[in-house]
Formats: sequence, C-alpha cells, structure tokens
Amino acid sequence: MALVPTVPPSESPLFAEVDVDSDSSAPTVRTTVVQATTVFYDTPATLDKAERLLAEAAGFGSQLVVFPEAFIGGYSRGSSFGAAIGSRTAKGREDFRKKHRKVLPTAVERIVWGFGDGSTIPVGKIGAAICWENRMPLLRTAMFGKGIEIYCAPAADSRDTWEATMTHVALEGGCFVPSANQFCRRKDYPPPPYAIISPSGTVLAGPNCDGEALISADLDLGEIARAKFDFDVVGHYSRPEVLSLTVRDHPTNAVLFTSVSAKTEGR
Repeated sequence: MALVPTVPPSESPLFAEVDVDSDSSAPTVRTTVVQATTVFYDTPATLDKAERLLAEAAGFGSQLVVFPEAFIGGYSRGSSFGAAIGSRTAKGREDFRKKHRKVLPTAVERIVWGFGDGSTIPVGKIGAAICWENRMPLLRTAMFGKGIEIYCAPAADSRDTWEATMTHVALEGGCFVPSANQFCRRKDYPPPPYAIISPSGTVLAGPNCDGEALISADLDLGEIARAKFDFDVVGHYSRPEVLSLTVRDHPTNAVLFTSVSAKTEGR
C-alpha cells in the first residue's frame, strides 16, 4: 500500500498578503484518506482489509482515518440495476443498529440505506457528510455553525467536478476536508481524484490515480483561524439579520397534530 505524502503548496494561499501570526499551541492532527476497494461479496475479508489498513495508517501516526463511502459491503454501482422483490430478511439486522447513516440517501441508494445522524471523536471537532449530502448548503452551514475543524467527505462520485466541490467546502467552512473514494480496477471508471484539502483550498496530499493508497497529511489546526480571518461563512462574512438558519437537533415525529383549544372551539 503506497503512502502519498504531504505535498508542498503549488501556490500561495488566498490570504497570504495578511500578516497573521501562527498559533504554535494549536494541535496538529495526522489524517489519512483510504483509497481502496471493497472485497466484493465478502464482508469478513473486507473487515480484515479495513483492519489491516487501519493498522498501517496507525503505523504512520494517523489519528483520524477516513474510509470511502460504503466500504463495508461495497457500493452497488454497476453491480445491479434492479431491486429483488420480497428479498428482505431479518438476517444481519442486529449488526447495523446505532451506526451512522446518511442524512439523505441518493436515488437508488434508498433501496439499501435509511436516514441517520452522527457523533464526534476526541481528535478535534469532526463532522461528516456522505456523497451528495455535501451539496446540501444548509447541512454544511449547520456544521460550520458548530465550529467544525475536520470535515470528512466519503463519496461515490468520481467525476472531475468533485474535487472542485471539496475545495469549495474547505474554503467555505474554513476547515480541513479529507475526501475518500474507492479505487476500482474497471477501465470504464474514471480515476477518483481524491485528496486532502486545507481551509485555504491548498491540496495537502494527493490526488493519487495510480492504485490503492493511503493519502496522509498533518493538519495544522492553527491554519483554521488564519483561513477564517479571510473568510468565515458563519462569522464576519454572514448577515444573520437577513439570512438565518434554524436547526432542530432533537428527535422529531413524522406527524405533528395541532389541536384547537376548547375555548376556540366554543366560539
């Protein structure tokens, strides 16, 4: 498994002309994006592979590892274009409770996946959006509003426009964006241009199109403040008196009944 090292910036950040001292006390989080393929139709072998990749990344000193979308089980694109009728069983359902699920599955993904929420880990303020959830501006805004530092973005979108989307998210949120996709050896799949992007839009590591790889970089969390000095989407570059967002972060019911009071009914 090749390690794609951190690359020097090809150009100066957008805010290079602003003299802002670096915060030497800010922590650095070594992060790895796994660019690898599922062992198709063999979940135990995939779990073994994931364990091996995690151990290898940990050997590089990584504190955060981002796997591709649907790495366990595999993404069904190109495998089948229909849904079997009456094929749902209870087998294996106990293994998938209390796991993070996508906020909104896309298209035929809804045959397999449902809705869900997420959590965080101790290495920093972590958030994640999967695939086209990253194109939901209000979802991103909610995470930016919570001061997200590392925005994980596993996806199954391998088009050239995706790297531009990830760069936009990094610039918009002033956060680091590790994005992961599977590397499949099918000639009709375009190469997955996945990398680790800094809050200033600089490519820190990758992309790699030569094969499976662990793409790693050291994330200097002090750069977040420097990037947000230039652009802060939920801070000095917002207009809350004109545009605002309300987020309900508690469980809700699909049906809400609003009853008319007895006093009103008697009128």
